[in-house]
Amino acid sequence: MSQKKTDQATVTRCPWSLGVNDTMLRYHDTEWGILVRDDHRHFEFLVLESAQAGLSWRTILDKREGYRRAFAGFDVERVARFNRRSVERLVADPRIVRNRLKIESAINNARQFLAVQEEFGSFTDYIWRFVGGETIVNRWQTQTEMPATSTESDLLSRDLKSRGFKFVGSIVVYSHMQATGLVNDHIVDCFRHAECGLESLPSQ
Repeated sequence: MSQKKTDQATVTRCPWSLGVNDTMLRYHDTEWGILVRDDHRHFEFLVLESAQAGLSWRTILDKREGYRRAFAGFDVERVARFNRRSVERLVADPRIVRNRLKIESAINNARQFLAVQEEFGSFTDYIWRFVGGETIVNRWQTQTEMPATSTESDLLSRDLKSRGFKFVGSIVVYSHMQATGLVNDHIVDCFRHAECGLESLPSQ
């Protein structure tokens, strides 16, 4: 099992976080799998995960601050007001993935996000319903055991699509669930496995 030193202690991490760059390592150690019960963060991850479709997560993390600036600090109400001129501005912005369909889908998803908030009180309340309000804790021995989708991500994906969301296939949705702590997919030997599910990311 791959190991790396942190805080003068040798710990085991999920293999995907190793040997890439410090950004990936830091993301694994401080964000991936930690509970998100804040709509602002859920919208941020929704934008980023949708942008990742067909690309590597490293590419998106490297552009994260660019996305933050380009998408109004992930303020869902401001993004929902973006118009055709906004799309043209974003298509020309080298700080993000300049895919018109993905950009338009992010704006569309902001509008649908607001509709979900209106119906359920918060996007957080809506999305956690799909896991019964508690983290699904998996116990993978190796990274190769980890699935790309689940029954829950299939159901959530279908529901999001029925509400007009775009770029929310089951693979994208499962990645969102992993990132936001609805699913704990750290391998059992990873030092983060026991901790995720007990911690929440602070509200932004």
